[in-house]
Amino acid sequence: MKQTLQLRLSQHLALTPQLQQSIRLLQLSSLELNQEIEQALQENPLLELEEPDEPAVFTGADDALRQTRSEEAPPAAQDERGPEPEWSQDDADWPTLGGSRSPKDSNDESDVDAGELQAAATSLRDHLIQQLALSQLSGRDRLRVAFLIEALDDDGYLVSALEDLVDVLPDEFAGEPDELLEDLTIALMHLQSLDPPGIGARNPRECLLLQLANLPPSSQGPSNALATTIVRDHLEQLAGRDYARIKKALGCTDDALRDAQTLIRSLNPRPGAQFGTLDTRYIVPDAIVRKVRGIWQVHLNQEAIPRLRINRLYANLLRQQRSNGGSNLAGQLQEAKWLIKNVAQRCDTILRVSQAIVDRQRAFFDHGAVAMRPLTLREIAATVSLHESTISRVTSQKYLASPSGIHELKYFFGSHVATDTGGAASSTAIRALIKQLVGAEIGQKPLPDARIAEILGTQGIVVARRTVAKYRESLSIPPVNLRKTL
Repeated sequence: MKQTLQLRLSQHLALTPQLQQSIRLLQLSSLELNQEIEQALQENPLLELEEPDEPAVFTGADDALRQTRSEEAPPAAQDERGPEPEWSQDDADWPTLGGSRSPKDSNDESDVDAGELQAAATSLRDHLIQQLALSQLSGRDRLRVAFLIEALDDDGYLVSALEDLVDVLPDEFAGEPDELLEDLTIALMHLQSLDPPGIGARNPRECLLLQLANLPPSSQGPSNALATTIVRDHLEQLAGRDYARIKKALGCTDDALRDAQTLIRSLNPRPGAQFGTLDTRYIVPDAIVRKVRGIWQVHLNQEAIPRLRINRLYANLLRQQRSNGGSNLAGQLQEAKWLIKNVAQRCDTILRVSQAIVDRQRAFFDHGAVAMRPLTLREIAATVSLHESTISRVTSQKYLASPSGIHELKYFFGSHVATDTGGAASSTAIRALIKQLVGAEIGQKPLPDARIAEILGTQGIVVARRTVAKYRESLSIPPVNLRKTL
């Protein structure tokens, strides 16, 4: 076969580095965006954050967004370095993103990270060891109790059996297995006498019994005795709301059983959880909606917008060395300008999409979740002239602050259920109606799922019983038998 050379012309789409960066920034959350910018600041000397006490080149994000809208889109095919950067004689022409903020007070206690306060809190182990150090136990007994403390889980339970712990005792506790088991049993009794009450229990029943026995004498009475009997012998029936069987077995009245149940509910089945560190996650809304003269308007959250600008010192050096030929600073300048423009474009897209969502969900902001209307990504995409995939990226991990709370933008989208009039009802509105019906039901006769479906049917919403059950479970509402009260 003869080899030949042929010239063929074809067209294809190529994503420029700037467009790839724009797509990547669009799908990032505010926290991930800050991390991305932090890395860019370390790698690019021409990019910097504006200091809080310095005047901003632009007084707000809207200026940067107007600059982005006025610029023409980059060509489809472009060299990675992009066009040669343009310089201005005035430093104010360097692009900047974000508005000015007031400097933080160094004495403001609100700036202290809550995670640092949690890390400095006393742990369960330290809390128990401190009490053990003040006890009158001998050194050997203290070591046994300390050994059991190390075997506790985060909730304060002793999950391992004493027989299993005997096999892993250190060498200094040498002895016969029966004697070691008896010593650990005594040590467990000392551990269970420490604060908080219920610590060292081996199951929830024992934990509740320890707390009931530790109540002050002033609360010792018929309710305490009945609660102790219920926890010891009828805890499963109480959890299953089988009040009839409990009353029949104990011969108690509704009032006595109600008082005992109230006392049991006041106990803590996880006594060690209060000493654990919580994984607290904070949400910074990307946009804020307010009602201005009867119209819901969306504004960007200035606290969530990075305040970026070009470093003037390096920019001046680049201007002076322009006649000397190419420089790495030229490429870094272009990358910095791309990042500032793409972040501004991200803010502009979030603002447009958020406003389009608010315009279609005005009833939600006026009347609550029961007025939520069905909404799809395609409807918003057609409104703002963007692709559905772009809308999906914008609404993922982006949050809108409103008078009713902070909601993810995806919250305003959902499936719909047909009505008897030929219309459609949002699944979010149906969930809100189910929550209202359950909240207004009589405790002695809670509404079953079939009855809830019938009530919704009278309101024109055609929904099956299994659909009601699915929505109820998504709201973390227990079934009818677990909602029954005395």
